[in-house]
Parts: sequence; structure tokens; C-alpha cells
Amino acid sequence: MMRLRREDPRVVGSFRLHRRLGAGGMGVVYLGSDRRGQRVALKVIRPDLAEDQEFRSRFAREVSAARRIRGGCTARLVAADLDAERPWFATQYVPGPSLHDKVAEEGPLTAAQIAAIGAALSEGLVAVHEAGVVHRDLKPSNILLSPKGPRIIDFGIAWATGASTLTHVGTAVGSPGFLAPEQVRGAAVTPATDVFALGATLAYAATADSPFGHGSSEVMLYRVVHEEPHLVGVPDALAPLVQACLAKDPEERPSTLQLSMRLKEIAAREAQGLSDGRPPAQRVRAERPTGRLTERAGEYADQQTERRTGGTPAPQGPDQGHGHGQGQGQGPNSGGHARPSSSRPSSPRPSSSRNPGGPSSRPTAGRTGGRQAPRTTGAGRRPSRPDPRLMRQRLIVFVVVTLIVALGIAAAQKF
Repeated sequence: MMRLRREDPRVVGSFRLHRRLGAGGMGVVYLGSDRRGQRVALKVIRPDLAEDQEFRSRFAREVSAARRIRGGCTARLVAADLDAERPWFATQYVPGPSLHDKVAEEGPLTAAQIAAIGAALSEGLVAVHEAGVVHRDLKPSNILLSPKGPRIIDFGIAWATGASTLTHVGTAVGSPGFLAPEQVRGAAVTPATDVFALGATLAYAATADSPFGHGSSEVMLYRVVHEEPHLVGVPDALAPLVQACLAKDPEERPSTLQLSMRLKEIAAREAQGLSDGRPPAQRVRAERPTGRLTERAGEYADQQTERRTGGTPAPQGPDQGHGHGQGQGQGPNSGGHARPSSSRPSSPRPSSSRNPGGPSSRPTAGRTGGRQAPRTTGAGRRPSRPDPRLMRQRLIVFVVVTLIVALGIAAAQKF
């Protein structure tokens, strides 16, 4: 909040003004109160725009939209005067920072926080769209985080469903980076337009950046229409849903109701700790190694070990190489087919540091065909187990070393 300036009014209608809450393209927003002490956010059109009929019409749309919407996710309209020398309207005051300021000051939110905020906003948009209104300028700075949940504000460019997004030919209304492709093209707006903006807003909450980067308005609008969003840093639990919201084709985006239900599920799962809920570290776009690739690497390592010990590589079954774990050699019975002991020489492998007294025991990694690979005995590999003899040896060594160190310290203290 800021103090009132010399040019700011002190009283508007029946409300006394106390502080400046902010200023935008249409006017200034003040913190005010009525005679009963009820606090309001009061927006007044700037003097230079009050004579502009287009801006008066735009302001009237905001008031009309606010009157039609009934829902807990928007600020309730308290009073308005569209015929005043400087038109104004007052809504219920929502304490709390904007989503933009919250992320700018504290960094990206957790997956649980993002999902909870997104679920509430989606539910709020359901009420907005049921009133036949499309917000058209949903973005982090138009979302306030109150103690009772997020609130959508600033319906200054809200428009009836199906209306065009252009105020002048070739000029899109809204904020670059959060506008939907159909808004940039000047096509009709629909509820899916707000879904795109919500997806971009959730991406910002997860990364502290716009999914279309930075640049001039022209550059940003081009990226929105022709380039894919940059979602590196969006938690894995949310990335597919955010990607769906940012589809170029409005028909491919989820509805606000579907979005609300899905985000509630994610929020509940994250709150229960089924995943860590923290934004992941910055990831590269390179594809991750597949199971087949890491499996072949493990098989290659087994073959090299067999050659060094004079053994013969185990023959591969027809089902091997599918659905296995990563980075380890496979068990001798991968694929569910038992291998006769005569198919592999019984020459021992080189000693392992974990088991110096016997053959190396490497764990059977991953799964085979969706099931755990069966254990083998005899000439086959056995699953790794703690070696009691090795554990006893390590314990004896530890005790002896501890005693020697203690005796050395005691002797040093005597001298």
C-alpha cells in the first residue's frame, strides 16, 4: 500500500479513501471504507480517460460482469457509479498479496500449493463462465491470495462469451504471455480462453517465469501462437495438465470443471505426501534413457565380465530386453524361462569387494514383464544378502581400531 498523493481524492461517493492499492491502465485502485467501517477496494478511472467513451464502456463492462458473477472466488461488488465525472466502483477488499508478488518475493510454489490454488481458481472460473462471462485477462497479478483462498479480480476487459477480443483492428486486449492464441488472432473468446491463461498462470507459479519467456509484445504474441510453451521446472505431477491447458486449439483444452476435479485430486495426493511436492530442479529437455538402453548397457557389462573370467555369456531369451530395471545386469531367468545349469560354466567370477570369500552376488535389477524376476540357485546368480562372516570381520576391525586409537590418546595425555 502507498500513501495518498496530493492529486488523489479523499472521498468518493460514500467512501473515505485511506491508501493507494495500485494503478493500472484504466485507473487507480484505493483502499476505502464506508460509515460502518467496511473496507473496500475502490477503482476510479483516470481523469484523462474519463472523457473517452471507449474506456467508459470498458469500465461499464467490468461493473456489469462483477454484478453477474456469483461465486466465492471473486471479489463481491459493493457499489458503483458509472455516470460520475470520474466513474468508479467498489468491491469487497481482499487482504493478501497477488500471486505475482508472492512468487516474485518467495520464489516458485510447491506442487501442493499450485494444485490447491489452481483447483480453487478453476472452480471460480466455473461460476464466471456460468454467468456468461469470460475474464480474458487472467494472470498472476489479477489473482489475490487471501487467507480464505485465492480471489480473481480486475474484470476490466471481461466480455460476453463468443465476443471478439479486438478493441481496434489488429490490436489484442490482454497481457502478452497469458493471452490465448485465439485472442491474438482476433477470434471469438470462449471459456477455453481463460483455461489457457490459467495454464500459463500455473506455469508461472511453478517457475517464477512466463512459459513464453520475455520480450516485446510482438515477440510474445508470436510465441503464443507459433511456439510451444517452456515448461522446464513445472513439477511432474502438474506438467501434463498445464501442457493440456496451453494447447493451441481451444477444443483440445480441458474444461474448467475437468480442470477443477483433476487439480483437486493432485492437491489431495500431494498433501498426503505421496510425492515430495517440491518444484524439481531445472531439467534439460533431453530424453531420459529408456529401460531398453540401460538394460543393454547392463548386458554389455555382463558380457565383458564373462570374457575376462573365461565364461560364456548367457543366452538371451526372447522376452529379455523389455520392461527391465535400469543400469544393472539381468538375472539368469529374465523373461520367466528357467535356464539349465549346464548352459553356463561353473567357473567363479572375480571376487567382489562386498563378498571376498565367494562369487560376486549381483542383485537382479528391476522387473521382468511386470513381475519380479524369480530367484535362482545352484549355478545361477543368487540375490545379494549380507555376508555374516564379512560383517563379523568388519566389527572386529572396528573394535580393534577403536581400542588402538583410545590407547594412543591415553598414552599421549600421560606425556
